[in-house]
Amino acid sequence: MITLKFPDGAERDYAPGTTAMEVAKSISKGLAKQVLAAKLDGKLVDASLPINDNAKLELVTAKDPEGLELIRHDAAHVLAEAVQELFPGTQVTIGPVIENGFYYDFHRDEPFSEDDFAAIEKKMAFIINRNDKFERQVMARDEAIALFKGLGEHFKVELIEDLPEDEVLTVYKQGKWFDLCLGPHLPSTGKIGKAFKLMKVAGAYWRGDSNNPQLQRIYGTAWATQEDLDAHLKQIEEAEARDHRRLGRQLELFHFQEEAQGQAFWHPNGWTLYTTLMAYMARRQREYGYREIKTPQLMDRKFWEASGHWEKYRENMFVAEIAEEDKVLSLKPMNCPCHIQVFNQGQKSYRDLPVRYAEFGSCHRYEPSGALHGLMRVRGFVQDDGHIFCTLDQVTDEVKGFTNLLKSVYADLGFDDVKVNFSTRPDTRVGSDEYWDKAEDALEAAAKASGLEVVLNEGDGAFYGPKLDFVLRDAIGREWQAGTIQLDPNMPERLDASYIGDDDKKHAPVMLHRAVLGSFERFLGILIENYAGKFPLWLSPVQVVIATITSDADDYAEEVAAKMRATGLRVETDIRNEKINYKIRELSADRKIPVIAVVGRKEMEEGKLAIRRLGSRDQTILPVDEAIAAFTDEALAPDLKR
Repeated sequence: MITLKFPDGAERDYAPGTTAMEVAKSISKGLAKQVLAAKLDGKLVDASLPINDNAKLELVTAKDPEGLELIRHDAAHVLAEAVQELFPGTQVTIGPVIENGFYYDFHRDEPFSEDDFAAIEKKMAFIINRNDKFERQVMARDEAIALFKGLGEHFKVELIEDLPEDEVLTVYKQGKWFDLCLGPHLPSTGKIGKAFKLMKVAGAYWRGDSNNPQLQRIYGTAWATQEDLDAHLKQIEEAEARDHRRLGRQLELFHFQEEAQGQAFWHPNGWTLYTTLMAYMARRQREYGYREIKTPQLMDRKFWEASGHWEKYRENMFVAEIAEEDKVLSLKPMNCPCHIQVFNQGQKSYRDLPVRYAEFGSCHRYEPSGALHGLMRVRGFVQDDGHIFCTLDQVTDEVKGFTNLLKSVYADLGFDDVKVNFSTRPDTRVGSDEYWDKAEDALEAAAKASGLEVVLNEGDGAFYGPKLDFVLRDAIGREWQAGTIQLDPNMPERLDASYIGDDDKKHAPVMLHRAVLGSFERFLGILIENYAGKFPLWLSPVQVVIATITSDADDYAEEVAAKMRATGLRVETDIRNEKINYKIRELSADRKIPVIAVVGRKEMEEGKLAIRRLGSRDQTILPVDEAIAAFTDEALAPDLKR
């Protein structure tokens, strides 16, 4: 007999060769219907796999993350079968699970289009209804090569040929169709259910290499229930309505063009939003003891070699050569070596520490053109960058201070749901293990002292040090990694930074790299989508528009606008010869103006304004001075109100 231990601590004995599905049936028929797979000693396996040794057993259902992943995995297999049945001659390649769904890459001479999706989905539903069992078959490498060669599946053959000669492979069958796969799989295609949908088709290169054949990638999504699918599709619909690229055009904030790939052209409205946020951040950083500096765009390669960037980050750096001077310079991809140069000017004492520098530093990084995505992924950007030079003993207090600043800023900007990832040493790094041990211990202790609940993210630290990454959740539930604080014991020493300790000897400080927003461009993209373009009054590029009902009120509108501008409000007038309802519709729906002040003969004669707020049909009548006082107070940034 073998003994199986369950998550609740209970133990049961079974005959060797018993499967997880048989275990489930022995408990209850209802449970057996729900089981999709199992975890043996933490490893995910088929529910039909015989168990021959004592083990910890966990039954996996659609309620578990692993169960949902299997649903998506098998949906990709069913997609591939459906495509090959409908479009003979199509070759299959790979079909992995991705966030919220799956895709499969196909090689076919004729292009797929979204018009094909209805037929493919119908065929997928037929295969799922057929409820074919997933059957695992072990094959020798040569046997698998011969099998797929006979089918004309050249891409599968290439994958197998790259494996070691003694590799034992697994093939999974569903009815008559089969695919090379490590598994595991669901018990049958019927377990996938009907909560799936094909989303889009895109191009891809075989193995991501542009020298290889072009493939066609069909993306899909699959969920445990129809309710989950509907919620996901609703979120996608909402995300499309909030897309910062569309809103950027609609609100005249920015644009991109081919001649400056990955770099935004900011329009007056967008630049007002940008500088308003920057002014707010400058005030907040001063409040927390940062002194603002400005450093060069171009630096000699020797600094990047000394810092480690040239070795670890060179492929992402833009380089400028000056032939006449035999010099190689780089546009800075980040600001840290520059800040060390400022720190190095003049001798520092331990009494001077901590030293906190902040810079709205303009950086450039090479991103492949295919990876560029509006403001979210760019080549030229500005960081709200900062570096703290301190001792290891001061790290906890500095992390506490930074965390307080970050949480306060996020709350001011409308983000209250924030989680923290603790990222440790990557495989490719600089510095000794001793340095990394000290840095990780210090940062972990600082996180605990700051009251942060962290999620361990092993191996994802910067090449120079461990880090805490702050992930915020937006209005429709999406997560965005924004702020970061990174403990670096390496770069100050590599770039000869030092201070005189209380022992009258030179010591290298540790350096905390930190940013609250990260890239201004990316954070503004997040803000635009979070607010769906409906910014709070203090951030809105245009805060008030005074719209006239009749041309008789044009002069009155301009006089009121001048009074408002004198208080610092950002005001426009709309005196076009259009009906007022048309103006209000356009100012609200298209331009998303927070406050529309309507004026006609009556308002002009009484010295009042008819106020309409974005998103409300109500109208409030206020005297001009009272309205201006209310708007001026509301338009103050949150930090100026406190």
